[in-house]
Amino acid sequence: MIVCKSNEEIKIMSRAGKIVARVLERIEEVLKAGITTKYLDDIAEEFILREGAIPAFKGYVGRISSVPFPSSICVSINEEVVHGIPGKRIVREGDLVSVDVGVKLDGFYADATRSFIVGKTTDLVVRLHKATYEALELAIEKCVVGNRLSDISHEIERRAIADGFSVVRDFVGHGIGRNMHEEPQILNYGPPGQGPVLKSGMVFAIEPMLNEGGSEVEILDNMWTVVTKDRKLSCHFEDTVVITKEGPLILTRLD
Repeated sequence: MIVCKSNEEIKIMSRAGKIVARVLERIEEVLKAGITTKYLDDIAEEFILREGAIPAFKGYVGRISSVPFPSSICVSINEEVVHGIPGKRIVREGDLVSVDVGVKLDGFYADATRSFIVGKTTDLVVRLHKATYEALELAIEKCVVGNRLSDISHEIERRAIADGFSVVRDFVGHGIGRNMHEEPQILNYGPPGQGPVLKSGMVFAIEPMLNEGGSEVEILDNMWTVVTKDRKLSCHFEDTVVITKEGPLILTRLD
């Protein structure tokens, strides 16, 4: 069942979303070649706790793993799609780094991902980064009362195909609210005009994941980190978005 949130609930989620956005802004400021992914996690955790929120990912047990996630954020580099565990890995010049941040505030969640290019890189990385960001923008534009859920999915796949990229099929966007993952699942592919009609008050975490190569992925031995099966590049963007009568409202951005 897809739950429509009240105005008061959306206000709380908006506050949570702004914390997520500020964490990601801080990550962008410090991200550079030579630092470890654990350093990013430490900064994010300190920031979230200082804001009076809870890191939503730390200790989380999801459908893909019975092992609690050990960190406050996910940091996924190059061939890593999602759920990269921060640690001793050093960020290198030219890396494509996806940072996923979730917080819980007063019983409600917000969730967003940004992908960053570190220093100088290849044209391929730039194209993949641009296509993934634009896929998110196009998907958000479809978050309009009266549209169908799959209209969002279709825009993501359409943008990916336009540049010769594939979309991850095994991991998807989702509803969000009192739980990190709620109904509905939001695929990154499919035909338009299908699924539930979008209504005011629905809140979605929309997250295109585009791959340089094939769409197939696999999970590493740590039981969390998802990588492309062909070990080619992947890129990930995400925002928490509310459907309103006036159009989509993005909760995880500062402007």
